[in-house]
Amino acid sequence: MQMDERKKKILRAIVQDYISTAEPVGSRTIARKFDLGISPATIRNEMSDMEELGLIEQPHTSAGRIPSDAGYRYYVDCLLEKSSIADDVKDVIEKETTKRIAEIQTVIAHSSKLLSELTHLTSIVIGPDKGKSAFNQMHFLPYEPGKAIMVVVKENGVVENQIVEIGENVTAEELQRIANVFNHKMRGHSMEEVKRDMLHEIYSELTRQRFLIDNALELLSAVLSNSPEESSKVYLGGTLNMLNQPEFRDVEKIRNLFQIFEEGAQIIKVLHSQKEGLAVTIGGENKLKELRDCSIITGTYWIDGEPLGTIGLIGPTRMDYGKAMSMVDYMTRTLTELLTVRRRN
Repeated sequence: MQMDERKKKILRAIVQDYISTAEPVGSRTIARKFDLGISPATIRNEMSDMEELGLIEQPHTSAGRIPSDAGYRYYVDCLLEKSSIADDVKDVIEKETTKRIAEIQTVIAHSSKLLSELTHLTSIVIGPDKGKSAFNQMHFLPYEPGKAIMVVVKENGVVENQIVEIGENVTAEELQRIANVFNHKMRGHSMEEVKRDMLHEIYSELTRQRFLIDNALELLSAVLSNSPEESSKVYLGGTLNMLNQPEFRDVEKIRNLFQIFEEGAQIIKVLHSQKEGLAVTIGGENKLKELRDCSIITGTYWIDGEPLGTIGLIGPTRMDYGKAMSMVDYMTRTLTELLTVRRRN
C-alpha cells in the first residue's frame, strides 16, 4: 500500500494518541497535539481517504477515528520507530533472565542444604546428567565489547554457559540470528546427529559468522558429549555434620572421608551405581573402603519419566533410617514436581 508522507504522519499520530489515551482521535486533537503544519480541515480530508483505505475506522457516529487492524499492521511494518531501553531496565532484564536460566541449579543446590539441615547428616545431590540429553535452545547475553555469554539449555533442564569471543563488529541482531538458526536446526538433536546431518546446513546459513560458529560448536560439543562422571555436578551439604558423629572422631578416618567428598568424582560413581528410586546401601556394601563405616540412602528425581539426578544422604551406619529414607523420598518427589512444573511453564 502506497501512502504519501502526509498520510503517514497522520496515521502515526492517530496510532500513538490512541495507544496513549484509548480514546478515538479527532482532527482537532491531531492538529493540537502534533505539529504537522496542516489545518484540522486538511487532516479531516486525509482521514476520510485513510478510512476508505481501511487503515482507520469510526467506532460510532460523531466519534473520532481509531486504527483498524490494517492500520496497526501498516504502522508496525512501515512507521514504527524502535524505542531505546533505559540502561537500568536493561540491567534488570539481564539479571532476571540470568537468574531464571540458572534457576534449576539454584533449586537443586538449595535442596542439598535443606536436606542436611533437616537430618543433621551429610547430603549429596547430583545435578542433571549433562551427557544424556539433547539440545533444546541457545541464548546470547551481552557481556563486554567483543564478548558475549553463550547460554545452552538442554532438554533435561541443564543449563551451561560460557564466555565466547564474538569479534568487535558482531551486532546483537547477528547474535540473535545465530541463536535462531541453532535453535531451529538443533532442537531435540544430539551433537552426533548435528555433526552427521546438519553441520553443512548451519554453516551455509551463517557463512559470515564462521569464527563464532566454530566457538559455539566447540562449546556445544563439550556440553552435549561429556560422560556422566565428567559432566554431573555434585552439591554437598552438611559435611561438617560428620564431625559430630562419635564414629568419626578418628582423625585419619574423617580425613579420608572428606577427601572423597572434595574429589566429587568418586561420589558420583557411587551414586550412579545405586538403583533408581529409593535405595539404601549399608556399611560394607559400599564399594569404597572410605565409606564402609557409612550408610547411603539415595533417591532419584525425574522430569516427565526421565531420570534427572540423584539425592543422597550419608551418615553413620547407626543413622535413623526411617527418618532419613522418608526425607529422601519426600525430597525427590517434591523436586520432581517442582522441576517438571518449571519445565512445562
